Amino acid sequence: MSKKREPVKPPPNRLPFIIIAVVLVAVVVAGAWLWHTARKSSGTGTVATGAPGAQPPHASGPDNAPLTLEEFGDYQCPPCGNAYPEVEKIKTDYSAKLHFIFRQYPLPQAHANALVAAHAAEAAGLQGKFWEMHDRLFRNQNSWAKDANARAVFETYASAIGLDLERFKRDMNSAEVDARIVADHERARTLGVKSTPTFFLNGRELPPEKLQSPTDLRASLDAALAGKSF
Repeated sequence: MSKKREPVKPPPNRLPFIIIAVVLVAVVVAGAWLWHTARKSSGTGTVATGAPGAQPPHASGPDNAPLTLEEFGDYQCPPCGNAYPEVEKIKTDYSAKLHFIFRQYPLPQAHANALVAAHAAEAAGLQGKFWEMHDRLFRNQNSWAKDANARAVFETYASAIGLDLERFKRDMNSAEVDARIVADHERARTLGVKSTPTFFLNGRELPPEKLQSPTDLRASLDAALAGKSF
């Protein structure tokens, strides 16, 4: 007599488990996105989202500093020249707490020598002397701003800081220097920069009304360090 067959059990329905797994993954991804967004908006040394600008940027201070201050500047712009000494003091005083980035945003329609000055700084940068030229351009702004032959003035600066002068002259007209300035200008455009100096602190633009004097920068930096609105 044949044994009675037991009924075949249907395979377990795994659909609920698949749905749960998908939901959990979605929750994790969403949580990570929200954390990343909150990190950007709360200000933890991040930079503003936009076109990347020249790479690598001209920067000082540690990459992981709690403060990131990004300046869009024009070497012939008087307010930029006025801000320069205070920015230098801030870089010293905040030291490891500050990552400072300088971006080229010359305004040749307003300042006839601004573009050639940006070329001089970037050409010096190709020989590892960007900051040395940057400093001379700001410190001596009144000496070259109205000079009909500013390029010749910049060549004397190049010699003074120990650059290969012939290479400097070539690099002033190079595609590499052009590309860096254009890249910074494109970053400025995508971030809505209209004037100089414009500062971004931890990815947020500091409005002009909060920068009535160069020392006002410190108030925003201190507020950001304290986790307060700036």
